[in-house]
Amino acid sequence: MSLETQLLEARNAYHNLLTGQAVVRIQRDGKTVEFSQASKKDLAAYIDSLERQIGGVGRRRPARFIL
Repeated sequence: MSLETQLLEARNAYHNLLTGQAVVRIQRDGKTVEFSQASKKDLAAYIDSLERQIGGVGRRRPARFIL
């Protein structure tokens, strides 16, 4: 599986967690890995790692408002 495909799968899984799905599963290094609401940070770190390997820009951070 290409890095781009892995990244797409991981992003979709993260989206599913953010929109209320309790558990998501992705393929990682030939194994099925399960992420839950409690492990969103681990999945986000995996996405960042894939983006760095591909050479893309890291995940956008939420906008901050400074008063």
